[in-house]
Amino acid sequence: MNKSNRRKFIGTAAVVLAGTAAASAMQVMPAISDLPVLKNAEEFPVVHHVFFWLKNPASKTDRDQLIAGVKALSVIETVQKLKVGIVASTEKREVVDNSWAVSELVFFKDIAGQATYQTHPLHLEFIKNFSHLWEKVIVYDALDV
Repeated sequence: MNKSNRRKFIGTAAVVLAGTAAASAMQVMPAISDLPVLKNAEEFPVVHHVFFWLKNPASKTDRDQLIAGVKALSVIETVQKLKVGIVASTEKREVVDNSWAVSELVFFKDIAGQATYQTHPLHLEFIKNFSHLWEKVIVYDALDV
């Protein structure tokens, strides 16, 4: 193979490889319609996410008490699903906030159910009995779209 043909071959091979790589990357990125959706998201579109910072962040006892208190809220009739979390040991990145201690993730069928939860006697009792454990609380309420 002479130099001219070799260059054409290498150039053509590079274009083919680039196209193959692009096509492979497109196959890795799913279409939005193919992305998994939370099971029953249509049924439970209201999401209430609460983050708690403990007054005594080193106290496992305080953390465990708060976790137990949050889990007890799952019996409120409008709560469809309740998850409690602690900070995961994931990669440290600038966009990750791991300063909190306990999180609560609650799903409701509608805004009225979330409002019922806020004023429910068990929720009010939870605040009364456990607020001494936290120094800060941030709430994010979202509606599934």
